[in-house]
Amino acid sequence: MTELATIIEAILFASGEPVPIARMSLSLEKDESEIINAADELNESLIKENHSLRVLRLGDKLQICTDTDFAPYISKTLEHRKQPMLSNPALETLAIIAYFQPATLAYISKIRGVDSTYTVSSLSDKGLIEEKGRLDVPGRPILYGTTDAFLRTMSIKNLDELPPLPDLASSSSMDELRAQIDSLSGLNADNAVIEVDTDKDNKITQLNSEEESES
Repeated sequence: MTELATIIEAILFASGEPVPIARMSLSLEKDESEIINAADELNESLIKENHSLRVLRLGDKLQICTDTDFAPYISKTLEHRKQPMLSNPALETLAIIAYFQPATLAYISKIRGVDSTYTVSSLSDKGLIEEKGRLDVPGRPILYGTTDAFLRTMSIKNLDELPPLPDLASSSSMDELRAQIDSLSGLNADNAVIEVDTDKDNKITQLNSEEESES
């Protein structure tokens, strides 16, 4: 494994959080393409040598994490309770934001046909969505979009890897939209990628996807 690959491994492990490729390119004085190639080399080496760690590319960032195969053992050892899947309202809302971002609360609620304030707030608390600015209209409503945590949980590098958008004119379009998101990785803790969090006593943390309800 090249020296650059080992340096990237050290940076990602020490960070525990996604690190912008451009930032590493600047600090290491290497082209971004060299950083990406070295990260791919590192990931291939980890897989070949049967290590539990993996390198994820999340858009323009890189992060080190554990392979999903080890999630049950980590959860059992660290006494994490099994996390439930996101509720139907949450999946529905997440699907709308994923495909139509940036989207306002009013737009989301209009498509769903129900006030989505609680659900949007819950998804934001879970780190799956975040504010992406404000719409330039009276009232300046918040625009929401997905986060790096969304990409990581769905095991995709960028939004281009989302399945094709279903026909929204169909009567079953909302069910299909939810299914598109749900099918990617299930949003279940048993399947979710687990992050190495070196800022909290080197404990292993998981994305908290608690069950929510909506009236």
